[in-house]
Amino acid sequence: MKPETKSVPSVSVTYAQTGGSTKSNELGMRPMQERAYERRGEQYLLIKSPPASGKSRALMFIALDKLHNQGLRKAIITVPEKSIGSSFADEPLSKFGFWADWHVEPKWNLCNAPGGDEGKVGSVGKFLEGDDRVLVATHATFRFAVDKFGIDAFDGCLIAVDEFHHVSANPENKLGAHLAELIARDKVHVVAMTGSYFRGDAEPVLMPEDEAKFDVVTYTYYEQLNGYKYLKTLDIGYFFYSGAYSDDILAVLDPAEKTIVHIPSVNSRESTKDKIREVEHIIEELGEWQGTDPATGFQLVKRADGRLLHIADLVDDDATKRDKVSAALKDPAQKANRDHVDIIIALGMAKEGFDWIWCEHALTVGYRSSLTEIVQIIGRATRDAEGKTRARFTNLIAEPDASEEAVTEAVNDTLKAIAASLLMEQVLAPRFNFTPKATASGPQKGFDYGEGGYDPSKENVGFNEETGQFQIEIKGLAEPKTKEATRICQEDLNEVIAAFVQDKTALEKGLFDGEHAGGETLAQELTQVRMGKIIKDKYPELDDEDQESVRQHAVAAMNLTQKAKEAAVEERLGEGAGSNALIQGVRKFAMDVRELDIDLIDSINPFSEAYAILGKTMSEESLKQVAAVISARKVQLTAEEARDLAKRALKFKQERGRLPSITSPDSWEKRMAEGVAFLARMKQEAANG
Repeated sequence: MKPETKSVPSVSVTYAQTGGSTKSNELGMRPMQERAYERRGEQYLLIKSPPASGKSRALMFIALDKLHNQGLRKAIITVPEKSIGSSFADEPLSKFGFWADWHVEPKWNLCNAPGGDEGKVGSVGKFLEGDDRVLVATHATFRFAVDKFGIDAFDGCLIAVDEFHHVSANPENKLGAHLAELIARDKVHVVAMTGSYFRGDAEPVLMPEDEAKFDVVTYTYYEQLNGYKYLKTLDIGYFFYSGAYSDDILAVLDPAEKTIVHIPSVNSRESTKDKIREVEHIIEELGEWQGTDPATGFQLVKRADGRLLHIADLVDDDATKRDKVSAALKDPAQKANRDHVDIIIALGMAKEGFDWIWCEHALTVGYRSSLTEIVQIIGRATRDAEGKTRARFTNLIAEPDASEEAVTEAVNDTLKAIAASLLMEQVLAPRFNFTPKATASGPQKGFDYGEGGYDPSKENVGFNEETGQFQIEIKGLAEPKTKEATRICQEDLNEVIAAFVQDKTALEKGLFDGEHAGGETLAQELTQVRMGKIIKDKYPELDDEDQESVRQHAVAAMNLTQKAKEAAVEERLGEGAGSNALIQGVRKFAMDVRELDIDLIDSINPFSEAYAILGKTMSEESLKQVAAVISARKVQLTAEEARDLAKRALKFKQERGRLPSITSPDSWEKRMAEGVAFLARMKQEAANG
């Protein structure tokens, strides 16, 4: 029996197909590359832009300018793995209008050189002494070369670090340590590039004082996808299964879609511990095996309707077979051939830097611990290709089973998958610019304020189609005072939201103990107290006013995305209208409320919409079990939380002229009063010894 097909995307984003992000200017640069090139004079440059937006070529333009016009003697490009080195192969840039071509002498592309890092380190030494100017090597080769030749050997060079999220400020991370030393010596230029907007773990890439030296070029997912010619809609969803995943996989795997399936790692809970058998089972479920294509090594499978599927198996332990398949996938002659391969099954491969433009569905089995990895996987499906109008990412997750000892672990994985989904919604949404509503406020140039135009008597929502940015007025919004707080509000809200959705307490309380789930946690405990604490920990150098401003901006960005999503799901906004459902959803929410003010935004639980979606994708029984596991962990108020509540109570007193009352019918006022009472009791107990 074929399992029923499941399709409950947790978010579906529709884009305008302007074609803008793939068009080139007279120098042959696409918009992201042009934006980066404008900053080519900066000594330290960080480029944050999605997979497939053209970062490699952006670097070529910048490096050529630094070598020819800025007096640098060499450019060293470092990539995390050898396969990515091919992104920096020769390019005839002058053919498209640039003033020079990109050329790397074959012997200096060390990613193609045989042998281990030891021999390659010697090559780096020869390169530094010779006349050639460009070298491509892996992060590892570069690390060993710095160890051997010292920091000062690289004076006057441009060091470009591709896939920059591999670096971290952890002293164990050698590349991060070398980079910090190079920056401290201040005799090199650095261009860092990443398609991941946050680290999946808690470690920063650079120390704050080093990061502050970088000029950041941000090109958002929204700009990238909005400017595509063909791809119009992106769906992100998670589905739960019980039993072995290989029995349920066809409920989400559509053989008619070009798909990359990432099966779970052998050590994970979802794995059956026999990866070869898992792949065989998937192939058997898809149809009748017809043998192996001798030219490519692809498995041939005949469907019931007579169609022949070409399946690339990258899980096979036989290196000869796997290398043959891998080479066939990279065959440049087949790049434009949509029918070359239909389904790719991988385990550790086909993620970062893997280029298959026809991929319509990235199907990942099992929870992935790193958000960075999830972004990289989604990036495999978000490339623009003729005839491809829709793409989707699906995370197939094991439903928690109460009879298992591992139920707690399963619950944690479920929560993390939801966190990843919430964060991806934020990353894919247009950019929010918030301003306080004032009597002098007026419409901003280039923004469309909806049917009635700008209304001076209300908080307005403007949208600029070209830049993919919102302009949203919020009554009572605290504006950032310092340059750093302004930068965080403009560039780093997703970093803040990443920390918030990955905060276990916020996630557990918000999802399963909120009013929507019949629990007692109030929205303000999450938006004010919990988010406040996260910002205090993340940005201790900001004063209270700036911390509060960042908190308000982050909560507003998150809650408006959630409210827009709710409106879009309820009303099926944007279907067939061709416009973005999220944009209409934000507008609808702002229109429906009496006033869009910060108190209202703080009173929304950021997780309630995710809970509604969970209710649709998970069985009622499992949902109850998860809630039970979480309520068993409930902790009473801590001293730190009570102090935060007391601080909010003081603010309340300044505004209302009285302290919050413990008998108030308003639950948030009552909770602040409980915090004050809790502190008073603690002081009393301490005094009584």
